[in-house]
Amino acid sequence: MSRETDEVREAIAGELRLMDPSVRVSQSLARQLLDPHFVEVGASGRRWTYEEMLAELPEMDGATKDGPRYEPSEMIGLILAPGLVHLTYETTFGGFRARRSSLWRKQSAGATWQMYYHQATPVPAEGR
Repeated sequence: MSRETDEVREAIAGELRLMDPSVRVSQSLARQLLDPHFVEVGASGRRWTYEEMLAELPEMDGATKDGPRYEPSEMIGLILAPGLVHLTYETTFGGFRARRSSLWRKQSAGATWQMYYHQATPVPAEGR
């Protein structure tokens, strides 16, 4: 298995953990996966900072254990530079589809992968 494959797999594992309701409701778990300089542009167009996301993530969609969950598909990753992985994929949540893009970075050899940037774009009901 190549180093690149390991890096992409680790970023994908982090992305999937952030969709897990038990992580979404735990600021300490979410903090491990979000880079302190994290920024998101959500499907609504709203810009989220690290602190805003940590504060509101427990109340956001997909945070209830028995409720609906994000269903990811077509997730692929590409190494942009050492310690920087770009993931793209689609999610479905309650009939709503979005195309997603995330940048994951690893600051040093012993560090964990953290999401640095995320963007979601709605997919029109009639489009692909």
